[in-house]
Amino acid sequence: MRVLGLMSGTSADGVDGVLASFAGPPRWPRWKVEAHHFSPYPADLQRQLIALGQGQPLSSAELVELAEAVTEEQARAARACDPGGRASLVGCHGQTIWHRPPQQGRRGASWQLLQGPLLAELLGRPVVFDFRSADLALGGQGAPLVPPADQALLGRCGGWRAVLNLGGISNLTLIPPATGPERHQSVRGWDCGPANTLLDLATRHFSGGQLAYDADGAWARQGRSDENLIQLWLREPYFQAQPPKSTGRELFGQADLERRLAQLEDRPPADALATLTGFSAAVVGQELGHGPQPIEMLVAGGGCRNGLLMSQLVERCRGLIVRPLAELGIAEAEREALAFAMLAWWHVRGHRGNAPAVTGARKAAVLGLCARPQASAWPM
Repeated sequence: MRVLGLMSGTSADGVDGVLASFAGPPRWPRWKVEAHHFSPYPADLQRQLIALGQGQPLSSAELVELAEAVTEEQARAARACDPGGRASLVGCHGQTIWHRPPQQGRRGASWQLLQGPLLAELLGRPVVFDFRSADLALGGQGAPLVPPADQALLGRCGGWRAVLNLGGISNLTLIPPATGPERHQSVRGWDCGPANTLLDLATRHFSGGQLAYDADGAWARQGRSDENLIQLWLREPYFQAQPPKSTGRELFGQADLERRLAQLEDRPPADALATLTGFSAAVVGQELGHGPQPIEMLVAGGGCRNGLLMSQLVERCRGLIVRPLAELGIAEAEREALAFAMLAWWHVRGHRGNAPAVTGARKAAVLGLCARPQASAWPM
């Protein structure tokens, strides 16, 4: 089956689309990426989404219009990735606006902005969406959802294999080894903390909005990081907490950046960016201590293009082989869209897509809701 996966992450910079084919048993499928396309959001839409994610209030009318705009951009990205309409199914994550993990006896909640039935009509194909709700209803974090797909797509090696995504938020997957006493353990995974969120917000701040991100870490390379401050930040409650755990802009957003910049005490922008870059890498190095020790770490996401961040990762994860996920056939920008294509395929196959060991849910569940276009029956 050909499935089109659509993913827009915490950075809200646009939509990655992946057209992939899947066959065979759901747990260990045969798969192939046939196309990938990135469609950037219009600048004004990105600004509105980031502001909403930071808690800026909007009227009901504005929220409806924003949901329509996001849905239309998802449709545009789908057509660009699959202009011939070869996919028979679409899996769309939507745009996360707010994420509240379970805490102190209170269930979690997560809001992905999307009008699923409208997207199905615009594309004329069934759309699986709202992937997080079932896990949340079962007491889970609702995130991360990609680790089971990572395991199915990448397979196992001779030891624990880590997959790191450097998006707005960094998250880890730990895949158990193929042999040995730990081979029967479940896949692990959790959100580590900020990867690009604070860096991008700081770059916009220091450039007066002229730069969206620090390309290749060039600005940060001109500064000197404050290691004492990094070590102080690593003692904060989120980084001391054990998995399952998930986070987003709610914790690591504009208010958090302002707090950290105040602690940097008006140091030059290059020093602040160098410190924030080192912090993003140090978070990963420390978080690796919350699980079994992997023998290698495969890295994906937009942060792969930041050479300084990557060199910091290698330095702070000593003894670990760090290499691009692309070496295993999944390009840095394809991983999450491919995963949601697989989750949509799992939905129609009735295969449970979450991992309770990752999210903390009471049990595994089939994820997502399916909206079908009204023009035809679209048998599944």
